[in-house]
Amino acid sequence: MKIAIVGAGAMGCVYAALLADAGHEIWAIDVNRAHIDAIKSKGLRVEGKSGDRTVSINATTNPADAGVCELVIVATKGMHVEAACRSATPLIGPDTMLLSIQNGLGGPDMAASILGEDRVMVGVVGGFGASMVAPGHARHAGMELVRLGERVGPITPRLEKVADVWRSGGFNVKCFDDIDQLIWEKLICNVGLSGPCGITGYSVGELLADEDAFGLTAAAASEAFAVAKARGINLDFDDPVAYVRNFASKIPNSKPSLLQDVEAGRLSEIDVINGAIPAAAEKLGLDAPVNRTLTRAIRVRERRAGLR
Repeated sequence: MKIAIVGAGAMGCVYAALLADAGHEIWAIDVNRAHIDAIKSKGLRVEGKSGDRTVSINATTNPADAGVCELVIVATKGMHVEAACRSATPLIGPDTMLLSIQNGLGGPDMAASILGEDRVMVGVVGGFGASMVAPGHARHAGMELVRLGERVGPITPRLEKVADVWRSGGFNVKCFDDIDQLIWEKLICNVGLSGPCGITGYSVGELLADEDAFGLTAAAASEAFAVAKARGINLDFDDPVAYVRNFASKIPNSKPSLLQDVEAGRLSEIDVINGAIPAAAEKLGLDAPVNRTLTRAIRVRERRAGLR
């Protein structure tokens, strides 16, 4: 299959390398010219749970170079989805499928509003702990699960087709009828780890080991869980703290992408992760003071750094 990956950051690189190894025609598309140049000159190296490989793939900063693709995977951060989708129109043909994979809330809806309500499917990926080592070189600490669902409605034949593509690359894949379930199960983990790690500077394992720091995790995740239940979201667990602890215990050496952004002096996704919970809570007559405080603390840090 001809596949474009729009947003070839750490996770995008993992997708690209494993899918290329499975024989698919991969186009990595990213605005980071140094990264793209490194991939073009030396190949894309991905090391970690899946092994250590260097693959030769197509790479460009201009989506028009790739032309129409059968599958487009939008793997940018949430705040970049709009720009990425507007630039991706040369990739889209009548039968192109689009998979939107972001942390937090809102990415797939934005993609659908730009590229077509009926075209977009949703991916939620957890337990990888990916980071960039250098341009053209990514590392991931785990390889837990790729959750896929239609943005609206139950599992379809085209969703199963996309799932088989991922499985060909060695990914563990599960399809869901209920899109809100897969979004919120991932979001509760993101909320519990992203803000607290961003504030403390801890890796996931360090966060687990510090009682006070994990207290932030427990409170933030519990607020998100309460919002999900009030919204009538079907979840596969009753204890959000145990759920997040179990998830985190599988990737102790990883750093959430939000902490990586903080350390690198980049604007983070705090608004669509911890920042999404107070707004959702307010609509239901609930409050989320821990997530509001974590969000404000990260925003202040970013404002002082001139990022806002």
